Amino acid sequence: MNKLYNIAIIGGGPGGIASVVESLILGIKDVILLEKSEGHSTTIRKFYKDKKRVDKDYKGQKIELNGNIYFCDGTKESTLDFFDKVIQENGVEAHFQTEVESVEKEGEHFLIHTTKNTTLKARFVVISIGKMGQPNKPNYPIPNAIKSLVNFNANSCVDGENLLVVGGGNSAVEYACVLSETNPVTLNYRKREFTRINETNKEILAQCFKQGKIQSKLGVDIESLEEANEAGNAKVKVHFTDGTSAVFDRAIYAIGGMAPVDFLRKCGVALDSDGVPIVNEDHHSSVDGIYIAGDILYKNGGSIAAALNHGFHIAKVIKGRL
Repeated sequence: MNKLYNIAIIGGGPGGIASVVESLILGIKDVILLEKSEGHSTTIRKFYKDKKRVDKDYKGQKIELNGNIYFCDGTKESTLDFFDKVIQENGVEAHFQTEVESVEKEGEHFLIHTTKNTTLKARFVVISIGKMGQPNKPNYPIPNAIKSLVNFNANSCVDGENLLVVGGGNSAVEYACVLSETNPVTLNYRKREFTRINETNKEILAQCFKQGKIQSKLGVDIESLEEANEAGNAKVKVHFTDGTSAVFDRAIYAIGGMAPVDFLRKCGVALDSDGVPIVNEDHHSSVDGIYIAGDILYKNGGSIAAALNHGFHIAKVIKGRL
């Protein structure tokens, strides 16, 4: 928390790797790369079959590389090896298995809050998360009849609905506290205490519990979900591991992971009608000091070449500002 980074880069795909490497090549010190998965290039690592071809350009759209990372078409294996080498040879400070929950502007710098309940400070932030990012889901099945009532954000909530919020992090607590202003809310967390939330959320939650605005179901996990029908309306029946059950109009899971659009909104970044971040020619977002790189800048997908160029251009712009 005491160290002030010049740049914090969120996302370990080609755009994030290029942003950090090009920054280091330009002589920018104190640059950090944060990636929630166990390694870089999660989309390629997780969703490409072994030996699958990996192209520099997207659907044949030729893009000339402008920076210092000379990537060529290859396979899944050669691409991962290539970026391994790039990261190692340039001495990148990379923190894997570190998921960023939100980015908050505070004066002249940003606070980057992670799900590990740690906070980093940086002058500039580059967001280069992939479009494949998804919220974590429970390991038990969600019946088809109630899938529309089991959500992973609060966008579909209706005032007055009886809600169950599941999770023990800042997102779950924030959902519960905000929704309790207009809805009856029960907050379920498998542990008895909230150890990962920040002090502000801890204080607000304590007040909500004290005032009876939120009912707690702590130290208990969920065993299964099933459809309940009341007066012809589908509802969510929840079976807990302590042998109890309860019926809710809607369940909201905030158990880690976050879709890119939800994360960008939480960071205050303006989006267009397709959920694409609004940026200028320098890839600068609506939030001063936050830059965007990679395929989240495209409705239908970008390319490795484009992402590498984004990182190169952003590094030059930030170098000028520093």
